[in-house]
Amino acid sequence: MKQLYIGLMSGTSMDGVDGVVVDFGQQKPKFSDVYSKEFAPELRAKIFALNTPGDNELHHAALAANALAHCYAKVVHGLLKAGGLDASQIVAVGAHGQTVRHQPRPQGAVSADSLAQCTGVQDVGYTIQLNNPALLAELTGIDVVADFRSRDVAAGGQGAPLAPFFHRAWFAPVGSGHTVGVLNIGGISNLSILQPDGGTLGFDCGPGNALLDMWCQQHTGAAFDAGGAWGAAGVVNSELLQSMRAEPYFALPAPKSTGRDMFNRIWLERHLAGFKTESAHNVQKTLLELTAQTISQSVRSCADASGHSLHELIVCGGGAFNTDLMQRLQALMPHTAVISSAERGLPPQDVEAAAFAWLAQQTIERRALPLSSVTGARGNRVLGCIYPA
Repeated sequence: MKQLYIGLMSGTSMDGVDGVVVDFGQQKPKFSDVYSKEFAPELRAKIFALNTPGDNELHHAALAANALAHCYAKVVHGLLKAGGLDASQIVAVGAHGQTVRHQPRPQGAVSADSLAQCTGVQDVGYTIQLNNPALLAELTGIDVVADFRSRDVAAGGQGAPLAPFFHRAWFAPVGSGHTVGVLNIGGISNLSILQPDGGTLGFDCGPGNALLDMWCQQHTGAAFDAGGAWGAAGVVNSELLQSMRAEPYFALPAPKSTGRDMFNRIWLERHLAGFKTESAHNVQKTLLELTAQTISQSVRSCADASGHSLHELIVCGGGAFNTDLMQRLQALMPHTAVISSAERGLPPQDVEAAAFAWLAQQTIERRALPLSSVTGARGNRVLGCIYPA
């Protein structure tokens, strides 16, 4: 019997919304219809602006959340039309929302001590995803599951990444005896390690496409460097690379997570201050090398800690289409097969959306996820909030 869920994802690349329909009514989930919609330039600009402090943020965030819900609804209706489906056939929509702040640990002017005084809990952080799931339920007539990350943070976790649990359900090889990695290269790169004994690890490596896309758009007008062709003409500036690699985040042990709060234009400009005469091509090539090296270092660290070498690295997200990046990853990890998720039955651009369809199913069925090894939360928790149609 079919159990159809819709997953929606608009990630840190902030280019639009990807939607998928997944059938969980059989032993192996079946991936079917897909639909994507780019953000209108005005909405994308508003979301980008909300990633840094500004005037009247609450008002602008609420309006952007409403606009995002309408965009999500158009994707849902597009999926229903493409599959010849009625809203009544969908169990629920998993809508992640658009992350604009991710601070799983207290930062800024408010100290941990003052937080403890008002909450009674030490070391409480937060994560904010723009969304209006109540409006989305109203617009689609389908139950909506949203706010997946905040319960994890409340339980002492990083709130990210959450996809590793889906990666195990979809990609873990049965009976192979091999350790497999799943690497999502969106705006931020995050890594899942699927061990043959059932163990699952996961964390954010650092910047994925966020800095690459930003620099490319600034200097070429294109939203991203198609295939990595523009940056491939450059040469790595080793001093600039060393400066960026010195970022303390890269040396932190897992579990850890990050976002545009850290890896943004201000961060990049700070590192470029001593390299004002460097060519745009060379900066792009150096940013690509930063992404590749921080990912390969993360893989090596996991192998050293677990004693399991990585047999295969399955890459999804926009970075899987960057030929130069994929080739560089393979060169840095010669004993690991670096492949696209398409070779394992799921197109790279649709993995994250499928993950939130799966997470929505876990919420609906009240399945607690084993968060500790991935996010550092205090134990198993059911994630997400349900907004009935």
